[in-house]
Amino acid sequence: MSKIDFSGRVAIVTGAGAGLGKDYAVELAKRGAKVVVNDLGGTRDGSGSGDTAASQVVDEIKAQGGEAVPNFDSVASAEGGENIVKTALDAYGKIDILINNAGILRDKSFAKMSEQEWDAVLAVHLKGTFNVTKPAFINMKENKYGRILMTSSGSGMFGNFGQANYASAKAGMAGLVNVLKIEGAKYGIKTNMLLPSAGTRMTEDVMPPEMFDKLKVEYITPGVLYLVSEQCQDSGAYINAFAGFFSRSQVMSGPGMMFGDKPTPEMVAENWEKIMSMDNPKYFDDVNQIMFDALQSDVVQKP
Repeated sequence: MSKIDFSGRVAIVTGAGAGLGKDYAVELAKRGAKVVVNDLGGTRDGSGSGDTAASQVVDEIKAQGGEAVPNFDSVASAEGGENIVKTALDAYGKIDILINNAGILRDKSFAKMSEQEWDAVLAVHLKGTFNVTKPAFINMKENKYGRILMTSSGSGMFGNFGQANYASAKAGMAGLVNVLKIEGAKYGIKTNMLLPSAGTRMTEDVMPPEMFDKLKVEYITPGVLYLVSEQCQDSGAYINAFAGFFSRSQVMSGPGMMFGDKPTPEMVAENWEKIMSMDNPKYFDDVNQIMFDALQSDVVQKP
């Protein structure tokens, strides 16, 4: 395969002042991309702000011969999202790549979680993804090209204690990916979702030290660079990434049971094992496919 090259491409990376986002931004620039390095400069829980983090990454990129500009807006507001995209358009005239990476943590068991802790995390992860992606998506449609990568989490796909807010936001991203896969298809826009696990300031006091050391940030980036490259033609994929391991996760549906037009609770109970079965599961590109497939089923249990 030819070398993945981003010459002439313009990329936005949110939350790029440290950790995964920084590594993405630096490596994109090394391969020729012009990069908008966005970072609010806050702490892990989203409090505070400053221009040091993003500016330092931009300086590092420039010192290596790359092109980059900083942006210090919060993704949590529509105005912030618009300004992040405006930074790219003002500096470079277009947007080819968007990596939604900004995030915060406010972990708490569900029964003890406050409304403010819930709202703050969804504002950054889910609404923040909407705030930046919408104006970027519009520009990509105009240019008939785009690569969008959402940073989700295994917490959203599989669950994790104490992260009801975070997991809900990350699972919400999957829904957005599913829709943008469809709406962006005829415009050359590919949207995928990354589920990374890496040793960063977000996880340094969550993971055992031996695991933290194995989950190096730089082991995630190769998968990210492929997913936002022109070579990647997949859209709607959920990619797990950690410790140099990559795999696909996907929502699948089992064969199920069709009961005809008069199902009863007793029929459901009697056939629960078949309803729950994941033998020969299927993947569907959209909600209409699963309904069409079920309605065409010749496995019908009559009342």
